[in-house]
Amino acid sequence: MELDFVGELVEWRGPAPFYFVPLPPDAADLVEEVKADVAYWGVVPVRAWIGDAELTTAMFPREGTWFLPVKSAVRRAQGLGLGDPVEVRMQVGRD
Repeated sequence: MELDFVGELVEWRGPAPFYFVPLPPDAADLVEEVKADVAYWGVVPVRAWIGDAELTTAMFPREGTWFLPVKSAVRRAQGLGLGDPVEVRMQVGRD
């Protein structure tokens, strides 16, 4: 399944700050429909494109949606900062 959406870059502080794009409700609902087929250890594997950057990662459920991690290298390369809108194209599941 492929999804296109725009979400706000947020920070979640743990031992170190991490940055994520929470999925909007309609995209999160679509992930919920397929998670049983693709999830492992409670996370959903994805391949995502932000600008011209491609990343392979796994989303995890939090606060009633799914959080897409955005690596520091991707944030820097795309000039993204906290609170910025982020355009995401994403393929859900393993290849």
